[in-house]
Amino acid sequence: MPEYPSITYTRRPVNPEPDTELALARERRSIRQFSDQPVPRALIEAALSIACTAPSGANRQPWRFVVLTDPSTKARLREAAEAEEREFYTHRATPEWLADLAPLGTDWQKPFLTTAPYVIVVFRQSYGIGESGKTLKNYYSPESVGIAVGFLIAALNRFGLSTLTHTPSPMGFLNQICERPSNEKAFVVLPVGYPAEDCTVPDIKRLPESETIFWEKS
Repeated sequence: MPEYPSITYTRRPVNPEPDTELALARERRSIRQFSDQPVPRALIEAALSIACTAPSGANRQPWRFVVLTDPSTKARLREAAEAEEREFYTHRATPEWLADLAPLGTDWQKPFLTTAPYVIVVFRQSYGIGESGKTLKNYYSPESVGIAVGFLIAALNRFGLSTLTHTPSPMGFLNQICERPSNEKAFVVLPVGYPAEDCTVPDIKRLPESETIFWEKS
């Protein structure tokens, strides 16, 4: 076996305030009513840098983050997304699906795409392309990108920013708007900003941890 370079990993000290971090995480909610208040770009840059530290299959790092701020670009995005969402709510979605969405108060209108100061469109690179033009396989790309998005949402929440995971279906139009190549597929759209002063969220509860966390019996 060939030998590859390695570096020494230094163990980090234990976080002395896990309860504080847990409280912040539990307070996080997806919102649909954003303020147009400007957000420091440094916060977005830091959160994206954190997202890029996520683990990935064979370290292929198949995520690509496109940050939109121009009002005209966001308007194009909203127009295209609402066209797909209108079709979804009127023809594609089953009655059961619509009933499950009803408590969230969603519909085809997506004003947050133009109100939020930042819209981050996350793409999944289904395969890479080497310098010679050779196709490079990406391993576990959906899982890897999903983990990176989780890092991103957690970081934005830690910085006091709100998000919404928006997934219009289909999302092929995003490649054209964001000028991304065909080997990338849109994964999720994240409007980012501060909540509007009159922002409300659905009164829903998370499952009790007794239904989602299971410890091995000793």
